[in-house]
Amino acid sequence: MAAKWTMITGASEGLGAEFARIAAAEGHDLILVARQADKLERLAEELRQRHGIAAEVWPTDLSDPEAVETLWRKVALRRHVEVVVNNAGLGYNGPFAAESFEREKASVMVNVVALTILTKRAVTHMLRQGGGRILNVASTASFMPGPNMAVYHATKAYVLSLGEALAVELGATPVRVTTLCPGATATNFAADAQMQQIVLFSSLPVASAHSVARAGWRAMKRGRRLCVPGPINKLVALSSALAPRWLSARIAGRFLAAPAAGDRAAAD
Repeated sequence: MAAKWTMITGASEGLGAEFARIAAAEGHDLILVARQADKLERLAEELRQRHGIAAEVWPTDLSDPEAVETLWRKVALRRHVEVVVNNAGLGYNGPFAAESFEREKASVMVNVVALTILTKRAVTHMLRQGGGRILNVASTASFMPGPNMAVYHATKAYVLSLGEALAVELGATPVRVTTLCPGATATNFAADAQMQQIVLFSSLPVASAHSVARAGWRAMKRGRRLCVPGPINKLVALSSALAPRWLSARIAGRFLAAPAAGDRAAAD
């Protein structure tokens, strides 16, 4: 029987690396995708040595749709992909008017376009191969508009909407789509998005990447439509559904703003 492979995007660090470690511990052969080849190679070698699995490294710029299509075409020609984890994501914290358009555009291309391409290709591939599972990483940002992170919140709302629609559409097939919506998580995403000082990260509990990845992986294996790990995040999702959207946006804006100077001094 041909080996079955798990593809993970954004696998070089953070949640992606944790998904890779969990999958490898369960015996999955891995296709690791990110831009940073050196980090992918180190992770792949770690997992080969520790778990005796096969691990392939595919350095790819996911903000380039042609590169994403090429990645999938080459992988699918060689491998039976049983699981796809669309984990790669970009964001930026700051006023919409002041954001670099290049950063916004890259966020849309990675969070929306690349994820959609890989999900669509994977669904077709998995239906033809007799089944599979897709785990798309969204965020609690999916549930509300996000002043100071308007583009990021909009992209994650798309991921949630797409995943929930596909979970229903594919319900009678052997392909399952799960959407993971974590809250603040201890990864390099916050630093990359210039979020270290905002209230969300400076004043609320931050989950470990391993615990979030473990919750999402288990939900995917169980075929669940949605996973919101942690009681605070579940409360955020519920309250956002009940509150008017303008109020959700106001509340989100407070958590996405940098603390006042006096609050920063007290925290220091």
